[in-house]
Amino acid sequence: MAKKVLVVDDEPSIVTLLKFNLEQAGFEVLTAYDGKEGYGMALKEKLDFIILDLMLPGMDGMDVCKQLRQEKVNTPILMLTAKSDELDKILGLELGADDYITKPFSPREVVARVKAILRRAKTEEETDADTAVTIEIGDLRILPEQFEAYFKGKKLELTPKEFELLLYLANHPGKVLSRDQLLDAVWNFDFAGDTRIVDVHISHLREKIEEDTKQPQYIKTVRGFGYKLEAN
Repeated sequence: MAKKVLVVDDEPSIVTLLKFNLEQAGFEVLTAYDGKEGYGMALKEKLDFIILDLMLPGMDGMDVCKQLRQEKVNTPILMLTAKSDELDKILGLELGADDYITKPFSPREVVARVKAILRRAKTEEETDADTAVTIEIGDLRILPEQFEAYFKGKKLELTPKEFELLLYLANHPGKVLSRDQLLDAVWNFDFAGDTRIVDVHISHLREKIEEDTKQPQYIKTVRGFGYKLEAN
């Protein structure tokens, strides 16, 4: 069955371009031209992916992303932005987007990003030695095949990217992993990546499993190198 992608953008030419290229790549594509319409469709439809423009009439992409994550909709989101301001990109990630791409863009690159993110989201289904068992580190318990993680018995609400990042860290307990290693392993697409995307997702994970995010007991920063996951 074809993966279902929702494209939300107020520029008809961009919607048409993305719809054509995604359908050529084998996706089923739904479209919306403003934020409220896109938000409603994202709640109603069973989607595999959302491509969301930042600047939208009625309800902008930031608000759509934020509201969807608050509603526990963890469908992967790729933000489109015409802005060059790094703060807008980072804010989008902080609100729960999985990645962003700046206009103008190549439709082929967008399709490649979508495929890469979906591919990474399915990695946990592979029954290799690293993912076939439950992983327990301190009060953290991860069930890779169920895409579930628990902390002190409480189920964590994680986006696909947050889960992938946590799983990768947990599969390498106590090992220091650089930002570049994490970017390549978890995001796994061939482009000049911004390692701040890693920092943003690490921050999100800490908010969910650390009692004191300023003195983390699980996801620790190794200055000058990267991060490691271990329990004191």
